[in-house]
Amino acid sequence: MKNWKKRSKAEIKEMVFSALDENVNFIESNVIGIPGSRLDPKVFYQDAPFLAEAPFLSALIRNPNHIGCHSLGDSEPFFAGTQKIELETLRMCAEDILRAEPNSTDGYVASGGTEANIQAAWIYRNYFMQEKGADTKEIALICSADNHYSAAKAANLLNIDFVRIAVDDNTRKVQSSDLKKKITQLKAGGVKHIIVFANMMTTMFGSVDHPDDYVPVLKEAGMSYFIHVDGAYGGFVYPFNGIEHGLDFSHPGINSITLDAHKMVQAPYGTGVFLIRKGYMHYVRSDEASYVKGLDATLIGSRSGANAVAIWMILSTYGKSGWTEKIQTLIARAKRIADVLTEKGIAFYREKGSNIVAIRSGQIPIEVIEGFHLVPDDHHNPRWNKIVVMEHVTDEKVDAFLTAINRQHYN
Repeated sequence: MKNWKKRSKAEIKEMVFSALDENVNFIESNVIGIPGSRLDPKVFYQDAPFLAEAPFLSALIRNPNHIGCHSLGDSEPFFAGTQKIELETLRMCAEDILRAEPNSTDGYVASGGTEANIQAAWIYRNYFMQEKGADTKEIALICSADNHYSAAKAANLLNIDFVRIAVDDNTRKVQSSDLKKKITQLKAGGVKHIIVFANMMTTMFGSVDHPDDYVPVLKEAGMSYFIHVDGAYGGFVYPFNGIEHGLDFSHPGINSITLDAHKMVQAPYGTGVFLIRKGYMHYVRSDEASYVKGLDATLIGSRSGANAVAIWMILSTYGKSGWTEKIQTLIARAKRIADVLTEKGIAFYREKGSNIVAIRSGQIPIEVIEGFHLVPDDHHNPRWNKIVVMEHVTDEKVDAFLTAINRQHYN
């Protein structure tokens, strides 16, 4: 472990409050030029006694603005204390979870996986335009049919072509034949540069792609490409299941990765992580943001430093060993569900080492689906309904679901 350490509540509290004290004090300092302040004291308590024991709530109230990408060097000095916490959080994610070399990545705490995915596509589109002289019509974003809709959103916003690659309906793996066909079509249409979104557990199935599913076909076609891993769901799950996967910075072909802390980490909504190898963030740096020290290379711009504090506090509470134990417990519960479904002959999909179980429609009664709030892949025409085993899905809830299944007398 390089950066990720288990810390006591007292240590966490001390470090967060020390960071907040290093930030600008809007009340006690002669600050009249910053277009921001603490949360409005007429609405939000500033001096409630419980805040002395509540570092995250205190961070919310003190309202640090983490505009910019602090791993690049210069940043707004007013919030230097909590920026250091964000940088430590990024290094935990990049180096201790995703096996990056020390100090080899840039990134920031984003508003979520959607923004982080768009950030990646934005960087690569600009790279191809600036370094290869490409027109937007010569750039395409490709991903599996199971990929999150943010991939389509990114392509739409950036005015580049978007292509989904078919997957096998049983294995959820990318179909090589369809990939070859789509790449041939794109090349014939003038596309020369490809942005690949590979999945580290899709949100519906928990299914996984691998760069090597794409690379041989792209090389054979003579395409230049970048591979971005969408680990918005799986980034805090898949690296802890004991399976060697290579879906991280240890793979030389992977250039950037998205994580989402407001899913498995249970941080507040609006908390994602974008990580990329060094040397690429400047392709989206905004020179127009001249009033921001260090300029800005993020899609969102201003963002709450409290969200970075939240991720750091949660990961520091567990430490790597504690987090691994937690995730493996959830995976074991998902496997228990899958084992009973197999025994009953109920058709489902579960990626090995995943905590998601997707059950084919028509396999279990609608009253069970609705009673346990299973989520469909399509609310208009559901073909699958999924179970996501998270912290609140206790053994008791699993028992209740399996009891309901057993009552149906499946053979």
